[in-house]
Amino acid sequence: MTSDLPVLLAAVSVLSALHMGFQARRVGWSRMKFKIVPPIVTGPPEFERTFRAHQNSVEFYAIFVVLLWISGIFFNEVLAALGGLVYIVGREMYFTGYISESKRRLPGFYLVLFVLLFLAVTAAIGIFQAFLDKYL
Repeated sequence: MTSDLPVLLAAVSVLSALHMGFQARRVGWSRMKFKIVPPIVTGPPEFERTFRAHQNSVEFYAIFVVLLWISGIFFNEVLAALGGLVYIVGREMYFTGYISESKRRLPGFYLVLFVLLFLAVTAAIGIFQAFLDKYL
């Protein structure tokens, strides 16, 4: 029975959620280091880059999760899960690069965009195939 469940998608989703939580914790550590009390979101450039890196990750997260699941359910779970793992790596590259210098975020950003495009294309192909199978 469990072989029918999207275990890989679930595992990648949990891993990505934990990664988002870890990034949030890093913002908290930066707040403590620079003595920045919420709700203030300005301070030294190092803090502001850390804060923005996390906010940018949050902004993309819903897009990632939707594309991950649709691609995995309608196209191929293994490929979607692998894409999800690459996305997490790209997000970490983006985050750590952005903290050190804003220009260093770009390799991770491009990797994340590539994965999102891959997941969007595979999701669209999967939905199209399912539509043809069901209605034609």
